[in-house]
Amino acid sequence: MARKRKTKSSKARLRAQAKYNRKPAQKKRRAALNKENRKRGTYGNRDGLDVSHKKSGKTVLEKASKNRRRNGRSGKSKYKK
Repeated sequence: MARKRKTKSSKARLRAQAKYNRKPAQKKRRAALNKENRKRGTYGNRDGLDVSHKKSGKTVLEKASKNRRRNGRSGKSKYKK
Protein backbone atom coordinates (compact mmCIF):
# COMPACT_ATOMS: atom_id res chain seq x y z
CA MET A 1 0.00 0.00 0.00
CA ALA A 2 1.40 3.39 -0.97
CA ARG A 3 2.08 5.97 1.71
CA LYS A 4 0.22 9.25 1.65
CA ARG A 5 2.26 12.29 0.73
CA LYS A 6 2.53 15.06 3.25
CA THR A 7 0.55 18.14 2.40
CA LYS A 8 1.86 21.68 2.69
CA SER A 9 -0.17 22.21 5.86
CA SER A 10 1.18 19.08 7.56
CA LYS A 11 4.74 20.07 6.66
CA ALA A 12 4.11 23.54 8.06
CA ARG A 13 2.73 22.07 11.28
CA LEU A 14 5.80 19.85 11.66
CA ARG A 15 8.11 22.85 11.11
CA ALA A 16 6.19 24.89 13.68
CA GLN A 17 6.28 22.02 16.17
CA ALA A 18 10.02 21.56 15.67
CA LYS A 19 10.56 25.28 16.28
CA TYR A 20 8.47 25.11 19.47
CA ASN A 21 10.35 22.04 20.71
CA ARG A 22 13.68 23.89 20.34
CA LYS A 23 12.68 26.60 22.84
CA PRO A 24 14.69 26.50 26.10
CA ALA A 25 11.55 26.36 28.25
CA GLN A 26 10.23 23.37 26.30
CA LYS A 27 13.59 21.58 26.52
CA LYS A 28 13.61 22.12 30.28
CA ARG A 29 10.03 20.81 30.60
CA ARG A 30 10.80 17.74 28.48
CA ALA A 31 13.96 17.04 30.47
CA ALA A 32 12.02 17.20 33.74
CA LEU A 33 9.38 14.78 32.45
CA ASN A 34 12.04 12.37 31.18
CA LYS A 35 13.80 12.53 34.55
CA GLU A 36 10.55 11.67 36.34
CA ASN A 37 9.92 8.81 33.88
CA ARG A 38 13.38 7.39 34.57
CA LYS A 39 12.88 7.75 38.32
CA ARG A 40 9.64 5.78 38.11
CA GLY A 41 11.22 3.11 35.92
CA THR A 42 8.90 3.61 32.98
CA TYR A 43 11.26 5.43 30.57
CA GLY A 44 11.96 3.45 27.40
CA ASN A 45 10.50 0.13 28.54
CA ARG A 46 7.46 0.31 26.22
CA ASP A 47 4.91 -0.17 28.97
CA GLY A 48 2.68 2.52 27.43
CA LEU A 49 2.70 4.73 30.54
CA ASP A 50 3.40 8.45 30.83
CA VAL A 51 3.88 10.68 33.83
CA SER A 52 0.70 12.75 33.93
CA HIS A 53 0.25 16.06 35.76
CA LYS A 54 -2.87 16.43 37.88
CA LYS A 55 -4.56 19.75 38.69
CA SER A 56 -3.01 19.67 42.16
CA GLY A 57 0.46 19.65 40.58
CA LYS A 58 1.24 16.06 41.56
CA THR A 59 2.35 13.52 38.98
CA VAL A 60 0.95 10.04 38.47
CA LEU A 61 1.47 7.26 35.95
CA GLU A 62 -1.22 7.07 33.31
CA LYS A 63 -1.69 5.39 29.95
CA ALA A 64 -0.02 7.55 27.30
CA SER A 65 -3.08 7.51 25.06
CA LYS A 66 -5.31 8.96 27.78
CA ASN A 67 -2.73 11.50 28.91
CA ARG A 68 -2.04 12.82 25.44
CA ARG A 69 -5.58 12.94 24.09
CA ARG A 70 -6.91 14.89 27.07
CA ASN A 71 -4.90 17.98 26.17
CA GLY A 72 -5.67 18.12 22.46
CA ARG A 73 -7.37 20.84 20.41
CA SER A 74 -6.14 23.84 22.39
CA GLY A 75 -7.47 22.44 25.66
CA LYS A 76 -10.95 21.84 24.26
CA SER A 77 -10.78 18.07 24.01
CA LYS A 78 -13.96 16.10 24.59
CA TYR A 79 -11.93 13.80 26.87
CA LYS A 80 -10.85 16.51 29.35
CA LYS A 81 -11.64 15.77 32.98
